Amino acid sequence: MQKLLSRPLANPPKHFLSCFFSHSASKATYDPPFSPISKPPKPPKPKPKPPEPTPDLNHNPSLPLKSNLPFDFRYSYSETDPSLEPIGFREPKRFSPFGPGRLDREWTGTSAPARDEVDDCQIEEERRRVLGDPLTEEEVEQLVEKYRHSDCARQINLGKNGVTHNMLDDIHNHWKRAEAVRINCLGVPTLDMDNVCFYLEDKSGGKIIYRHINILILYRGRNYDPKNRPVIPLMLWKPYAPIYPKLVKNIADGLTFEDTKEMRNRGLQSPALMKLTRNGVYVNVVARVREAFETEEVVRLDCTHVGTSDCKRIGVKLRDLVPCVPILFKDEQIILWRGKRDQEQNTDISDSDVKTLDT
Repeated sequence: MQKLLSRPLANPPKHFLSCFFSHSASKATYDPPFSPISKPPKPPKPKPKPPEPTPDLNHNPSLPLKSNLPFDFRYSYSETDPSLEPIGFREPKRFSPFGPGRLDREWTGTSAPARDEVDDCQIEEERRRVLGDPLTEEEVEQLVEKYRHSDCARQINLGKNGVTHNMLDDIHNHWKRAEAVRINCLGVPTLDMDNVCFYLEDKSGGKIIYRHINILILYRGRNYDPKNRPVIPLMLWKPYAPIYPKLVKNIADGLTFEDTKEMRNRGLQSPALMKLTRNGVYVNVVARVREAFETEEVVRLDCTHVGTSDCKRIGVKLRDLVPCVPILFKDEQIILWRGKRDQEQNTDISDSDVKTLDT
């Protein structure tokens, strides 16, 4: 029995060997299963830069801006009447849309008038110098063919605000790389395209070489130098519109209260002469209204989805262009009265008859 116990094992069990080798290997390198992979260290975050100091207007030599443009700065040149004085303002006059201390002109609530006196002769000579010799027919055809298409990259959209102040800067930016710019006119200003053309040429100094319905091409001139372009301070926001006298009176001039009420009811019940769309082209509206007034005394325009503000703008334009008397704005419907034309014609005829009898 003792001999059997003292004799070593000839074939040791397999589990004994596996435990031995695993134990010896674990002492060398410890690599358990599903061990997390060591991630590389993250680079240190850059320290935030200290905030730049706000520029002081008192020590900034470029402010306030000084512009040599000879006209008063207004938000809209074609859609406002400088001769019409407002009766009130919706914001204080000290809030200039050009920003505090950014312009050397004082804001009056509707405009920033020029300080220096204007020499019209000198301005006209400078404009003629920039335009140079008139274009030939071949040159005009080439420019028109290049810029008249709807996919033209040099295009500016003119909306209900008309020729605005910031639009002048957009025109000169296009003139840096192109000889002309295409202007697509939409909305209320298309009622009077002659007015739009006048202010585009007068304020920008260019020349309109093409006009088709509501499409214009504005040419910069032969001697235009982009490096010597005028300084145009930008408006940072749209100023609130001032308060003007009431457009529609309770009793129309020359009518009694009953007659005015009858005219309004008759206009609401009459068929609409035209249906206007929002931001549409209203080039033929004035001619259609004048033609309708030859047979009708009251005309109704259907302006559904046009907007209340645009309806009033259209009424003001038609009052001056037709001319006529707007007597009602209700539910986006415009009622126009042609005025006392028959009575004036009768009085003129009677006066001429009296003069012939006297002679």
